[in-house]
This record gives sequence, structure tokens and C-alpha cells, in this order.
Amino acid sequence: MTLDELDLALVRAMHEHPRAGVLELSRTTSVARGTVQARLKRLEEAGVITGYGPDVDLRRAGFPVQAYVTLEIAQGALDEVREALDAIPQVVEAVVTTGSFDVLCLVATASHEELQATLLRLDQSPSIVRSTSIVVLSVLIERRVQPLLESARRPGSTRAPAYRAAAQPVSDGSDGRGTSATR
Repeated sequence: MTLDELDLALVRAMHEHPRAGVLELSRTTSVARGTVQARLKRLEEAGVITGYGPDVDLRRAGFPVQAYVTLEIAQGALDEVREALDAIPQVVEAVVTTGSFDVLCLVATASHEELQATLLRLDQSPSIVRSTSIVVLSVLIERRVQPLLESARRPGSTRAPAYRAAAQPVSDGSDGRGTSATR
């Protein structure tokens, strides 16, 4: 799916004002409420917008010790590894990768002792051949998507005429509503 200017504006507005409802998003983007509802539904159905839950800072929630853990797994054991990782609540995220390891996990714990216990628990799985941990000292760039979405911006029109008019600069001396901007 290619996101147009209105899609990007809606995602940006939702990021900047996470508690905003459809009416507020409509006002922020200068687009009809029905258009905003339809666009949000389309973005949800396409899987672009995956949820509206709160973003949780794990450090402030009591889990300041975080590590990335690489796993080399036994051939064909991905399902068993998924089950093993799913049973460990400290595993926040796990992705399958290419390269010298097979799986990359993000682990969050309350202490270094808990991290060590979690790493030992990971190593107990017979499907995990080897693990390597990399402790996070600080976060350089928080997870973000807006700059990526903006960088992939494709020129094209949106089907919302009011948004097109509001988004385009006015060069004829009017304010875009048919009245003169100078008095």
C-alpha cells in the first residue's frame, strides 16, 4: 500500500496527539470527519495502523535492564523456539534474521540478576544451540516510523479536496478561501 499525503498527515497527527478522536483529527487535517473515518478504516484493514494502545517506556515501568540476545537455533526448530520464547515474559520482541544468527530478541528485566536468570532460561531450550547477549547502555534513537514514512512520500493527489486545498501553498495573494489575504 502506498500512503498519500492525507494518510501521512493522519498518521502524523495521531502520533502528535495520541488521544485525539476522529473529530479532532478531522479538525487538525482540515478534512471531513467521514473522510477521516474512512481513511483510518482503510489503514487499519491494510494493517498499516496496528493498534491504539499506549506506548510504554519499559525503563520507567520498572525494567531498566535491557539486552539484545542473538540466538543460533537447531535446524528446523523455529516453532519450538517460538514456543520457548513465548513462555518467557522478559522476551519483549523476537525476530527471525539472516546472517550469523537466526533470531534476535529484545529482553527487558528489572535487574542484572534477572537478566542473568533469563539468559540461563533461554539456554535451557534444546532448540537453542547458542546465545549471545548485548546489554543496552542507552537508547540513541527511540523507535520511530514517521521519518521513514515521510521519506517514502510519493507525489499524488488525495481524494479529499479540502485537504488538497489546505496543503497547497497559495501564490495568488488570496488566503485560499477566495478572499484577499491583504487588507
